[in-house]
Amino acid sequence: MPNPVLREEINQLHAHICSGLADPIRIVILYTLAQQSHTVNELVDALGVPQPTVSRHLRHLRDRGLVEASREGQYVRYTLKDSRVIEALDILRAVMHDYLQERVSLIGNHGETKT
Repeated sequence: MPNPVLREEINQLHAHICSGLADPIRIVILYTLAQQSHTVNELVDALGVPQPTVSRHLRHLRDRGLVEASREGQYVRYTLKDSRVIEALDILRAVMHDYLQERVSLIGNHGETKT
């Protein structure tokens, strides 16, 4: 059983970071912001997602400390707060890639049908 400190860290990780990453649109927003900062309207154009959806996801990401917002006149510009989030996502994508490659290999070896 993990020690209490580790358990609390895992609970905090899940509550803040993991819940922020629990939606594919939010992950795409993070990757987009990793390239450069954007306003909501710029993200709407870049992602092809409705403005209310983008705003809702940005609020979720901001509440979890994954993005920062700064006012520029009448616009709010969003920036990725910590690039290590992208590094972590890249590692998770590599794990998923390896898993899928393994599955394809297993299907190739066992999925042959006799004709």
